[in-house]
Amino acid sequence: MKRRLRPFGLRTRLVLAFLLVAAVGCVTTAALTYRAARNAILEQAQDTAVAAFREQVGTLSTTLPVEPDQLRDELFRIAKQGKPHPWRVYAEYGDLWVSSTDRPTSSVLTPELRARAQSSTQDTTHAGFQRVVKNGTAYLTIAVPALLRPGPGADARPTGLVIYAVVDMSNEQQNIDAMVAAARGGALPAIAVALVPALIAARSVLRPVRDLRRAAHSMGQGELDTRIDAKGSDELADLARTFNESAAALERSVAELQRAEARARRFASDVSHELRTPLAGMLAVTEVLDEDAATLDTDTARAVRLVSAETVKLAVLVEDLMEISRFDARAAELHTDEVDVAETIHRTLAGRRWTDPDQVVPDLQPGIRARLDPRRFDVVVANLVGNALRHGRPPVTVRLSTEGPWLVTEVIDRGPGIAPEVLPHVFDRFFKADPARTRSSGSGLGLAITQENVRLHGGTVVAADHPDGGAVFTVRIPL
Repeated sequence: MKRRLRPFGLRTRLVLAFLLVAAVGCVTTAALTYRAARNAILEQAQDTAVAAFREQVGTLSTTLPVEPDQLRDELFRIAKQGKPHPWRVYAEYGDLWVSSTDRPTSSVLTPELRARAQSSTQDTTHAGFQRVVKNGTAYLTIAVPALLRPGPGADARPTGLVIYAVVDMSNEQQNIDAMVAAARGGALPAIAVALVPALIAARSVLRPVRDLRRAAHSMGQGELDTRIDAKGSDELADLARTFNESAAALERSVAELQRAEARARRFASDVSHELRTPLAGMLAVTEVLDEDAATLDTDTARAVRLVSAETVKLAVLVEDLMEISRFDARAAELHTDEVDVAETIHRTLAGRRWTDPDQVVPDLQPGIRARLDPRRFDVVVANLVGNALRHGRPPVTVRLSTEGPWLVTEVIDRGPGIAPEVLPHVFDRFFKADPARTRSSGSGLGLAITQENVRLHGGTVVAADHPDGGAVFTVRIPL
């Protein structure tokens, strides 16, 4: 069986789910690692810079009022002590702004940091800091208020002088960016590597499913002894064992049904065969009685003719049962010959004495030759015409034509047609359109035998309502 491509089949969904889990795991791990490493890098640099700057500000020696030149020298001294990176140091004392650079203040210093520093009244252990990104560059800004100690052991007092440091954090930012790039570059190979176990896992999951599909297909083809090798104790193994149990039960049920059907067929065949001999004697006797019926009294003659008619019906039923039994046993054979189909149909009609044009109208295209079993084709035509005469209204038209490689025979009556609920069952054995009609002149097997004979020829027979009224039976047999 050709395997259909399924873009979003179970294999694809399993692999995608596995890769999605791997991708989420990679991204989550990378994000957590990045966050922890980033915080570690920044906090280390920040703590080092804040502690060192606070220590340097604590050694600041200045007097009040502040001398700008002296303060600038102190700022240069502090800037030289910068670690882990050089500092740019700024001092603000009221309207006095001094720095270790060529600019008195820095645009990196924010109003929030200034407000926090100006409000501080504690000792230098409380330094303010803030990370700022300006023009794509990361900076650490630190603010430490300078305190004045009047003498040894005296409490430090705020002076209003605030010392600021601006530390360039470009190196740390580059390290962080490098980690992001490494995480991004490592995610794709990790996902690619995850594809291998994804395929292996999908294969291990799908193997039992494929086995189940093949087993179900084999069961559908009639191989009821199909079983699956169930291994393991997971859900798929349980499903395989359940399938095996169901298949075994189905095999037993079908075998029992086949044995019962075979017994029924054998019974019908045996009964039909056993009835033929006594029926032959009964038919011979009834023929003699029919000849003498005119000499008998009225009641006796009526009884004789009834027995004779019922015996004929019984003989027809027995013959039809034997014929259908041969089809069931696949013992029916074709004995084909090349015949003129129109002449064959004429002989069928003449043999049944259906020659009255008011009853049967032949519309036969002459010169059509086909390889047929003459006896079985005779049965097909006779059964269809007889059925039309019994259940339709005359005249019954028998039409013969060809359609490409097909020989087409149509039997059309002028009756009421076929009811929609009856149409699917017209070829069923012993089917009666009217359940109240328990007796009829036919055996109830004529159309079933017709269908089997047509199938034996490799053709089809279809019943339908004719557009002009009545029923039409169409037989197509290969030429």
